[in-house]
Amino acid sequence: MKAIVFNIRLNSLYSIRIPFTWQSALTYPLLPPSAVTGMLANALQRYKNNKHPLEYLNLIEDNLIWAGSRLLSPSVIKSYTTSAITKWEDKIGGKFTNALGRQFAYTNHMQVAAVFIEDNLINDIVESLKTSPLTCGDSESAVSLDSELMVKEVEEVTGLTEVETEYPFPFSKETVILEGKGQLYLMHERCRQKEHNFPLILYFVPIEEKEKIFYPSSVRVRPSIEEVFNIQDLGYILKSKPEEPEPKTRKRKN
Repeated sequence: MKAIVFNIRLNSLYSIRIPFTWQSALTYPLLPPSAVTGMLANALQRYKNNKHPLEYLNLIEDNLIWAGSRLLSPSVIKSYTTSAITKWEDKIGGKFTNALGRQFAYTNHMQVAAVFIEDNLINDIVESLKTSPLTCGDSESAVSLDSELMVKEVEEVTGLTEVETEYPFPFSKETVILEGKGQLYLMHERCRQKEHNFPLILYFVPIEEKEKIFYPSSVRVRPSIEEVFNIQDLGYILKSKPEEPEPKTRKRKN
């Protein structure tokens, strides 16, 4: 296993909408796993450009083991009221716009990492990230690379009684936080729907809020049901265990 690790510089405000918010669209302070996946698939599609975009998404997700991001600098989130055009023609005195609340965030730098099964795919992704325009969560939020693209070795680790991590990780009733602070967010781990399921997973994000500013942090956690990986020179990450397939029920003969 190997990981792609790179830093991005935010060129403007960004809004990574929390999916179950709409009339008041709230934003994540950093890229959730699904947004990292989408960034990589979009870059690969623009670089190759010889298949349907969803085929590149399938290629990424079939080979992706874990994806995440972390703040490298403080983040500020503010709420604004935006005006959305709802129709172009109406009688005099009619309503053409609708006021929507929306959050925007800003930070200088984030670090993005993704762990893959196949080494060959990593080479194509590295080249695509160098040459393709990148966005943070939506097409409005342009970002640029702010470091060399690094390819790191990854190993799975077992038997640890505690680990320290700076990246978000799945949170459950079995999770034991030994030291550190953070915020809980519901996040999608993938972009594509599996059968009829598109679950939101509760994630613990190691950030500390002081006077409405979010600062990057780290936490020590006691692993329980999570899988633990060590990325070379980066540290530990935790991920959800793969879901076990549901047993097939035998049809009764009439």
